[in-house]
Amino acid sequence: MAGSKIFLLICLSFIGGIFLSSFLPAVALAKAGLAILGIIFISIFWGRWNLTVIGLCILFLVLGIWRHEFAKSKIIYPEEENIVFSGIVAAEPDIRAANIKLIVKSDGNGSRPIAGKVLLTTDRYPEYQYGDRLKISGKLQAPAEFEDFNYKDYLAKEGIYSVAYYPEIELLETGKYTAVGRLYAGILGFKNKLREVIFQNLSSPQSSILGAIMLGDKRQISDEWKEKLNYAGLRHLTAVSGMHVAVLTIILMNFLIALGFWRRQAFYFTAVLIALFIIMVGFQPSAVRAGLMAGFFLLAQHLGRLNVSARTVILAASLMLFQNPLLLKSDVGFQLSFLAVFGIIYLLPVFRDSLRCLPDFCRLRDILAVTLSAQIFTLPILIYNFGYFSLAGIAANILVVPFLPLIMGLGIIFILGGLINGYLGWFFSLPVWFLLRYLTTVVDWFSGLSFSVYFFEISWFWFLLFYLFLVVFVRQWREKRRLEFLKY
Repeated sequence: MAGSKIFLLICLSFIGGIFLSSFLPAVALAKAGLAILGIIFISIFWGRWNLTVIGLCILFLVLGIWRHEFAKSKIIYPEEENIVFSGIVAAEPDIRAANIKLIVKSDGNGSRPIAGKVLLTTDRYPEYQYGDRLKISGKLQAPAEFEDFNYKDYLAKEGIYSVAYYPEIELLETGKYTAVGRLYAGILGFKNKLREVIFQNLSSPQSSILGAIMLGDKRQISDEWKEKLNYAGLRHLTAVSGMHVAVLTIILMNFLIALGFWRRQAFYFTAVLIALFIIMVGFQPSAVRAGLMAGFFLLAQHLGRLNVSARTVILAASLMLFQNPLLLKSDVGFQLSFLAVFGIIYLLPVFRDSLRCLPDFCRLRDILAVTLSAQIFTLPILIYNFGYFSLAGIAANILVVPFLPLIMGLGIIFILGGLINGYLGWFFSLPVWFLLRYLTTVVDWFSGLSFSVYFFEISWFWFLLFYLFLVVFVRQWREKRRLEFLKY
């Protein structure tokens, strides 16, 4: 058995262990027996590589179970009580219409130690910034659990184990940075300037949609427009997720090649643009994870082998899950990252073959194939988590997604021009406004159709059956293509 295949099986076993521990907690009781079984396989059958590899896979399955258990053991939820402590704002404040949400990390000074970070909800004013040291007095409590949403797990994956609503806050010190924190504060300051350029030159909803696409500011989008984007199947354009970045990566590659760049040049330009995008959104954790996934995939594509692409993405997922095993169950963005990239790897050749009859003006055929590949592979995750399916989504994506590189490219020129001079910003905002106006018109029309969205829920059985069908379909299609090639 080839070394690369053994490494792939080991990575999959580790991910499988995290999966089992995440969804079947009782499996943790069997980990000692599994570990002994793995050691027996390796000891007795050493030299018979197929059986030895089985033993290694069992041990890495146990390692995945243990890693998830260890991460869960670090989570300590507080009893509901009044507390006084001081801490530092550890992330960019989430500014909303009526309030601000702050993630604060305790500096150890207070009435008692605090595990993890604390999510504060406070009044809209006064505003606080990343790096501010605050004294907080109020009721600390565990995050609530809702019937249709596990808020506890959602926050726990980011290391947040406590929440406090409208506590008393006193500003003790500003600009409490480490060396890395100072760099991050500079990036957030630059992001604020970019945000000002957008909102000074564009009106709503164009400004809020461009802010979400370019800077990850999806909170600025009104509830009305969030619903319209959902119904039109285009909400993913405004969310910094793996699906967004994966689709954007391939579209940028095809767009640059269509402009006349060599593939190597397009690879380097795309890598730089994705890095700039992650910086512009302020190094949001979801964007960093999505960027890493897309970066590994882009590198594997650059090497030119489908098997390398799949194995590289699985390696990237293993490394991310080793660092934070809670992502697998609780982070929809991570799930979309993984599945969108796999959809592009395995379904893109299918759609390229199926769409050969269409004209390939400016590589629009490839862009359409990429979009459909990612959409279909992520469809069950979207339905399972959000409970709806946009019937208009495929048509709306076909009409809008090919223009995403233009929106982002011209958006970068507009924003940078606005930083240099207000008149330049206004001038370059005109083509961006035209494209965004087209996008909002498409969203308005499709979301207004009576059959645009269908609400329903799916069980795990149908979820797994869908992916089993995809696996069988892709295998049969590849076998068919191989036989056609041999006959030729």
